[in-house]
Amino acid sequence: MMKNIGLVVLVTFLSTFNALSQNREIAVDTTVVTSHSTTINGSKITYSATTGTQPVWDEKGEPTATLFYTYYKRTDVENTANRPLLISFNGGPGSASVWMHVAYTGPKILNIDDEGYPIQPYGTKENPYSVLDVADIVFVNPVNTAYSRTIPATGKEVEKEKFFGVNADIDYLAEWLNTFVTRTQRWNSPKFLIGESYGGTRVSGLALALQEKQWMYLNGVILVSPADYKAMNSDSPLSTAINFPYFTAAAWHHGVLPEALQNKDLLEILPESEEFAINTLMPALAKGGFFSQEDKEKLAEKMAYYSGLSTSSILQHNLDVPTSFFWKELLRDKKGYTIGRLDSRYLGIDRIEAGSSPDYSPELTSWLHAFTPAINSYIREELNFQTDIKYNMFGPVRPWSFENNNTREDLRQAMAENPYLNVMFQTGYYDGGTTYFNSKYTMWQIDPSGKMQSRLSFKGYRSGHMMYLRKDDLKTANEDLRDFIINSLPKGKPAKY
Repeated sequence: MMKNIGLVVLVTFLSTFNALSQNREIAVDTTVVTSHSTTINGSKITYSATTGTQPVWDEKGEPTATLFYTYYKRTDVENTANRPLLISFNGGPGSASVWMHVAYTGPKILNIDDEGYPIQPYGTKENPYSVLDVADIVFVNPVNTAYSRTIPATGKEVEKEKFFGVNADIDYLAEWLNTFVTRTQRWNSPKFLIGESYGGTRVSGLALALQEKQWMYLNGVILVSPADYKAMNSDSPLSTAINFPYFTAAAWHHGVLPEALQNKDLLEILPESEEFAINTLMPALAKGGFFSQEDKEKLAEKMAYYSGLSTSSILQHNLDVPTSFFWKELLRDKKGYTIGRLDSRYLGIDRIEAGSSPDYSPELTSWLHAFTPAINSYIREELNFQTDIKYNMFGPVRPWSFENNNTREDLRQAMAENPYLNVMFQTGYYDGGTTYFNSKYTMWQIDPSGKMQSRLSFKGYRSGHMMYLRKDDLKTANEDLRDFIINSLPKGKPAKY
């Protein structure tokens, strides 16, 4: 008799548990609002944080995806018509907007040391330099990043071609932003886009798509360590030459340049390396193997002088030294470490010192070490957004179509059409993935007419891809961003040439 009672109790418990359990899926359209206060630049401000999901709709009005976002709005300011809105994207493609969210512009930043390395306990703390004092901020996560998902999330019904490509990404995000701006009543606000890495490609294309397809005009675009695939995927005379000054910067940081350079400040020697790269190295590489061995050896010696590499290793590469080899080679015979791809201040340990490229990216593993626990706990415990869906730091978006990537020209066209639109580049000197001189080159190519130079600016920092992880650069970069936003407001000036 007791066995039967036990069986009934067990069956009843399992039935109740199954009835209460939920499918592991994200809500298509939902918001959670919390209230907060913080101190920025010595002044206390109050703000609301809205976390939620907003649908992406197809032509029939059916949801095909939902995007997770976090929207910070200052609550002690009444008139949003004069209040800028900063729309923030990271890159990848396939990366969540976590990086700038909890390390750069948002009201909370990682609990890390002053150079950006992980420390425990993990988590977040107040960001005393956030630009929330001058602009409201929304951090947007494209499809399959963070908690954003397609509908359905998997299977043959997922129309990947509508999301996973340069132009598809721009099209659906422009439409999504139209809905977001409408829902939040921000049509009258000055608007700014900020994009990091591949996000630079994304916001360059969005600038024109928002103007021409959504009739939404911007005041500014900020490109943080942007990826310019036109330059990066070009022939070696261009791509190798514009990456070369980064070699100088990284070698200087590790103290392996000749004494004549090492005893100077970084910003004193970089112009020398840039001039060499543009006026000597680029035309030499354009000749391929069709110049004398004597000239090749002289050029290799000069490259060694500015890079910390050996003349012999440069000659073995026919002067065309890959960045991956540089990360492996620079400290190979000096300290036995590799250096980081996206931030060459970071050191790695390979299984063997021999080889042509590092085993792993030490900077990325360090960042994931600190960012992943921080964003998961912050969203759940402070912003009160609850879900069992995994937060994708990097989501499945491959294969990604780069077909018809004209985003650099899109940005130029957007600037030409809109006299209010200003553009700023922010990059770290020790970034070997999207190098600082590549950003300068991109900036020069945006304006071949030379008529918009006053609306283009460049800022460099003594760190890497995410320059804001270093405390000194966090402060300076936010100050530069704050000044850019304020100075890009028209203050009554009409939009005309």
